[in-house]
Amino acid sequence: MNDVLPTMLPGALRRAARFPVPLRLALALAGALPALPGAAAPLACLIEPSQVVDIGSPVVGVIASVEVERGDAVRRGMVVATLRRDVERANLGAATARSQVQAELRAARAAAALAQSKLVRAEDLRRQNFISEVALEQARSEAEVAQRRVDAVREQQRAAASDAEAARTQFAQRELGATIDGIVTERFLNPGERVDDKPILRIARLDPLRVELVLPLADMGRLKAGDTLTLKPDYPGAPTRSATVERVDRVVDAASRTFRARLTLPNPEHAIPAGVRCVADWGGAKAAAQSVVPEGSGPARDMRPAVLR
Repeated sequence: MNDVLPTMLPGALRRAARFPVPLRLALALAGALPALPGAAAPLACLIEPSQVVDIGSPVVGVIASVEVERGDAVRRGMVVATLRRDVERANLGAATARSQVQAELRAARAAAALAQSKLVRAEDLRRQNFISEVALEQARSEAEVAQRRVDAVREQQRAAASDAEAARTQFAQRELGATIDGIVTERFLNPGERVDDKPILRIARLDPLRVELVLPLADMGRLKAGDTLTLKPDYPGAPTRSATVERVDRVVDAASRTFRARLTLPNPEHAIPAGVRCVADWGGAKAAAQSVVPEGSGPARDMRPAVLR
């Protein structure tokens, strides 16, 4: 096999030269073709939103209004859509009114006070033997019933307050708010359409951005969480930015002989769009990555095609 390698390797290089440049890059990262001698292997990456959420409704209803359009910036808690809620508004008003009624409680208190005063007089008359013991017991029972009536009215008021809170929650469910800060990327439904299990809007968080970095297996161990790499987005006039490694996969794709790392890219002004490809520069890596594999101490990279390793 060693005698065959010198004759096969130039042919592999000649075949690699016939591929288009992007394909040669992808294949080199995948380990199918050798990298050009003396050149550091570029690292392909993709810039994505750090979070994407679909805004839907917890209840079935008909959309009354949608307050935002595609491309609008939203803040967390901002109302973005409202469902029809005439019935819920009426229920809330009725429940609130019931919880605030005081007339019945005042009447129960007055009856209890009257019954208590009758009991005091009955006890005084009984001590003077003007009334029988039966009349005294009747006065005591009337006072007890009147006090229990006050307690019952108070419990009814607490139940009415709970009903009002439930009606308020149902009313609030018809008002949909943004759950993250971001940009509206899709609007699926319009006023007048019915909502069940379908989302109304899609919101993407663009600060920070998430970067998915693809690395060849030979670079396993060179990168760790906390390292900083320099990224160049793939569009005209794109600025060069620094991104911090958030995590590194420990599972390698056997077909392409690559693994992935996730980086965090600050984007406070939304200057960098999501969904674009980028290239990471190993030369811009900070000391955290250099401390893992000092220069000259790591294993030499096998530059042969994957099929010959």
